[in-house]
Amino acid sequence: MTPLDIIESRIAELAECPDASLAAGSLLKLGEETLEHWVSARGYVPTVAEKEGFRLLALHRQGAKDIPSFNACRETCRELAYHYNLITMASDHPDTKQRLRLASLVANHLYLFVRGKMEESELGDFCCSSKPIHGEPGQETGNEQRGI
Repeated sequence: MTPLDIIESRIAELAECPDASLAAGSLLKLGEETLEHWVSARGYVPTVAEKEGFRLLALHRQGAKDIPSFNACRETCRELAYHYNLITMASDHPDTKQRLRLASLVANHLYLFVRGKMEESELGDFCCSSKPIHGEPGQETGNEQRGI
């Protein structure tokens, strides 16, 4: 497994890579490796399975098991997969350079969340997907203060 500090620096480097398709694949792989750290830290063997064609999404699902607050990064994982598809399916598109920068920012966001979650377990508890939106009558869901 690539050390987390190396993952962070590689993500930054890939934002300006001249081969956008190669960089997009590398960013996706670095996202997977970031999630591998999380899954391994929880005592599990990282899955090799795919969900919706992406190992990244299967790793997220594995990492969120029994930890609802980890769902705070679910859409970040989906967005990284989306940018990978945008770049690799139309690498000659005029917006490819900007799409690569965005993919790099998304990969960095995932990295920062996972790294932070490894240091502070309550990170992500703010996310509405980590709590039930609707509870039993009279049961507080935590959404009342947010006006939901």
